[in-house]
Amino acid sequence: MAQIETAKTAGFCFGVKRAVDMAFAEGRQHGRVWSAGPLIHNSGVLKELREAGVELLEEGQSVESGSRVIIRAHGLTSDEVQRLESEGCVLVDATCPKVARIHEIVRGESEKGRHILIIGQADHPEVRGIVSRCGEHTIAKTMDEIDNFIKNSNGKPISTVCQTTFSIKNYDKIVNKLKKTCNDILFFDTICKATEFRQTEAAARASQSDGVIVIGDPKSSNSNNLYELCLKLCENTVFIENAAQLETERFRNCRSIFITAGASTPDSIIKEVNRKMSEEIKNNITEESFEELLEQSLKTLHTGEKVSGIITQINATDIHVDLGVKQAGYISTTELSDDPNFNIAENIKIGDEIEAFVMRVNDVDGLVMLSKKRLDAVKNWEKLEAAYENKETVEGVIVDQNKGGVIASVMGIRVFIPASQTGLPRDAAFDSMMKTTHKMRITEINRQKRRVVGSIKVLAAETRKEAAAKVWETIEVGAEYTGTVKSFTSYGAFVDIGGVDGMVHISELSWNRVKHPSEVLELGQEVSVYVIALDTEKKKISLGYRRAEDNPWTKFENTYSKGDVANVKIVKFMPFGAFAEVVPGVDGLIHISQIVADRRIGKAEEALELGQMVDAVITEIDSEKKKISLSIRALLENAPAEEDAE
Repeated sequence: MAQIETAKTAGFCFGVKRAVDMAFAEGRQHGRVWSAGPLIHNSGVLKELREAGVELLEEGQSVESGSRVIIRAHGLTSDEVQRLESEGCVLVDATCPKVARIHEIVRGESEKGRHILIIGQADHPEVRGIVSRCGEHTIAKTMDEIDNFIKNSNGKPISTVCQTTFSIKNYDKIVNKLKKTCNDILFFDTICKATEFRQTEAAARASQSDGVIVIGDPKSSNSNNLYELCLKLCENTVFIENAAQLETERFRNCRSIFITAGASTPDSIIKEVNRKMSEEIKNNITEESFEELLEQSLKTLHTGEKVSGIITQINATDIHVDLGVKQAGYISTTELSDDPNFNIAENIKIGDEIEAFVMRVNDVDGLVMLSKKRLDAVKNWEKLEAAYENKETVEGVIVDQNKGGVIASVMGIRVFIPASQTGLPRDAAFDSMMKTTHKMRITEINRQKRRVVGSIKVLAAETRKEAAAKVWETIEVGAEYTGTVKSFTSYGAFVDIGGVDGMVHISELSWNRVKHPSEVLELGQEVSVYVIALDTEKKKISLGYRRAEDNPWTKFENTYSKGDVANVKIVKFMPFGAFAEVVPGVDGLIHISQIVADRRIGKAEEALELGQMVDAVITEIDSEKKKISLSIRALLENAPAEEDAE
């Protein structure tokens, strides 16, 4: 019986799926929208989009002002974008992020005066969009064109980019040639990783298959490249657009059939082709002779092969698996899972189907030793690669550390997080992170070298950027926030108010004099602050921490008036008198002439002591300058008069 395998990377890539999802969402929400050029190279999907209200807008065609226009995944030329904007169109940018990155690269490199070499098809819409953002440039896709470019380069500084769907094999040949012949040349890796994974998988599987089916639109560059790659490795390779074009008779005698698809092929078409091929195989089963079925039952398994079977028995040390062949399959309980908390009773049942790797085959004893956890590890690598490609968040536990950073366990795979990407301050110890769970972004992955690098900081920065955008949308002078003290300077403290840092100047920390912010606040402290001033262009925020109701002068004015007697504390001596604290934060001056009544003194220290509490009359209040005059003498001069009155 023939085995059908569908490529794990078949179908929509991230950029195409994003564009299609955005288009359908726009159509549902607004009723009628436009797509600037074919959104993707697939006639079936374009038909579905038209039915959903997404009309095709040809290049140069105009629509009514205010119309919503979707920029296709391949992007548009800068002139076309400007034209649509000038006509009042509302643009919905569905350009693949990887294509948009190339736009930024060529724009920046052109501004530096470098010659841009674009490797790709000159008439492809993606390449035309790239060209529109270049200065001096050359387009090449064949070795002859590269040779001609080298002859005429004249020692120019060169920056090289590549069409995202270009053949990796051909690209590598071109790069090797350029490295040997050009001196000042930079290479930017712009081939889509989805294309790389798709072509790598296709090359591996096509070489081991009796028949290959490549599904894609004839206009799709990456689908054509995929077909050419598979055809070189398997002569029995066909290129179809949909299930209706599939001639199943061609694969009647095949034992292994591999199905793959270009980035513009929807899952529905892939599933339909798979279904049609599977039905054809089932119909042919009855035609197989007894000898063929017997031969299949006597099939010998090989180490490293992936197999599936039915669990027939569960013991304390192993489980038995019926693989449908002459040998009996066994999985040791130690080979079931890497998870120390894995519960066999909850996860393994007799009659369940299970997949595993063949570890060892013993034909003498008729035994096949299997491992489920090693197959799971491969699947987890695939999940991790998908997370890297799609920039998805993963979660892991910090399990180890070294001088360079920490190690996280993500789906059983060790991920290295450099010290600079942990989010901790420079030279900080990693002990606080051990055994803690963190979300992170995979920034580098190489399965062959078993190397994975992640970043907690990048994810935190993205989250912070999103939060900052929301803050800047609503922030205004007077708005109050609860924030976290992030750092100190000699002139104030920085407070995070939800993705944005604001500065609390040292003068705004307290109504009392402060030499350093640490006298009032602590790092990591949660505080209530309010906005004093904004500079949206420079993205600067001035915050206040001290409250008007805590103003010592306000408290003083609410408590005392001119002529009142206050019990004050001597806090400082001056040549002309002494300062006394009336209320905390407010001092008054007792002039040297107002300290005693019965004699003349040369210094205030002759009659007073620091820290001494004395009664004094408030003789003057200057609210504008916030100054107070006090007199002890006034009380002393009034005392005899009161005694005479008695």
